[in-house]
Amino acid sequence: MAGMRKTPLRKCVITNEMRPKRELIRVVRTPDGDVQIDPTSKQSGRGAYISADPEVIQEAKKKNILSRHLKTNVDAELYDLLLAEAEGLKK
Repeated sequence: MAGMRKTPLRKCVITNEMRPKRELIRVVRTPDGDVQIDPTSKQSGRGAYISADPEVIQEAKKKNILSRHLKTNVDAELYDLLLAEAEGLKK
């Protein structure tokens, strides 16, 4: 019983699905205002989780959803980095 751990769940800001934290990618707006991918999920700042699914990332790019959640402008380059990160998680 002591070895059983609860899997942390987080909500994807695009699909609104609760998924295990390892299946999601965290994007953070740092206190300096920079927007970047947070692979450790420990950086300080306003964060948003997004599913590691290329279709979901494309939808987020099209609707500019991350800009609204992070309350700042998100460059299109970040979405390309998210797609690359999603491909890395699938392997």
